[in-house]
Amino acid sequence: MQKERMSRLYLITGFLGAGKTTFLKNFIRLFAGEKIQLIVNEFGQEGVDGVLLADLGAYLQEISGGSVFCSCRLDQFEKVLRQSADVAADVILVEASGLSDPTGVRKLFSQTDRFPHIDYRGAVCLIDAVRFPKLYATARTCQKQLAASDLAVVNKTDRASKEQLSETLTLIRGQRPDMPVIQTSFGAVDAGILDTLAKAQALPAGDMPLTADLTLRKLLVTIDPSIPPYDLQKFIEMFSEVTFRVKGFIQTSQGMYLADCVGNVVSLSPYEGEVPEGKAGRLVVLSGAGMPVAKRVREAAAWYPAYILDIS
Repeated sequence: MQKERMSRLYLITGFLGAGKTTFLKNFIRLFAGEKIQLIVNEFGQEGVDGVLLADLGAYLQEISGGSVFCSCRLDQFEKVLRQSADVAADVILVEASGLSDPTGVRKLFSQTDRFPHIDYRGAVCLIDAVRFPKLYATARTCQKQLAASDLAVVNKTDRASKEQLSETLTLIRGQRPDMPVIQTSFGAVDAGILDTLAKAQALPAGDMPLTADLTLRKLLVTIDPSIPPYDLQKFIEMFSEVTFRVKGFIQTSQGMYLADCVGNVVSLSPYEGEVPEGKAGRLVVLSGAGMPVAKRVREAAAWYPAYILDIS
């Protein structure tokens, strides 16, 4: 009887911009008719992905301000997991921060006395087929996310050249020759992924430490709602190349827009969904150590003094 009441938990990991949110929208449909608890973790203080996922019919909880696998948020994550017993979900889906180091996940869920209601089913690592070779060489977190996962989903294959895709697959197989790999675009997957994940050869549990995230620079940029979309686009373009991710809901002179930018690819599109109070008007800017992000953002802001209200 106790086994029937257990919640199957899946972890979705992958570096910033790999397409975790889009993948999750497809993945969650594989559990139609079941009660789902969704835990969304964002490194920045402003949760954007949670808003984008709020209409999926799942019991949604957000943990912001750090990785759930880092000491700064681990207690909160464990608290949410213990409380999930009251939710009695059939499936728990955890979208980890794109900057998290999840190598401690198996150690965490091996503590069956603390989480007797959770049946850990493994981790899926989303990989950007275009950017992965560069990120793999510069961001150690990418290697840790791959090490902690049971299945790699190479996404955005429609955008990748033959050479980029080949290099990405070579890097994955070089580190994890045991890991099954699925290639896709737009995060599209079918029910076969569950069988593949179930059969995947898991890493030994070991004593994997719970470690801190990749060293980051984090900025929060407050935007005046009178800014035209064109100026917002140009403002972000002036510093986007020295960032990992720029994301936020921004009220403009022409309505609400969603900024969702990866590297120097700036995406700005009208947003007609409901934005919770306090979520609009600020850009979350995430960048790595050694990138002159603060300087570049302030230089860009100097061109738009009427619209950039605060940088913190």
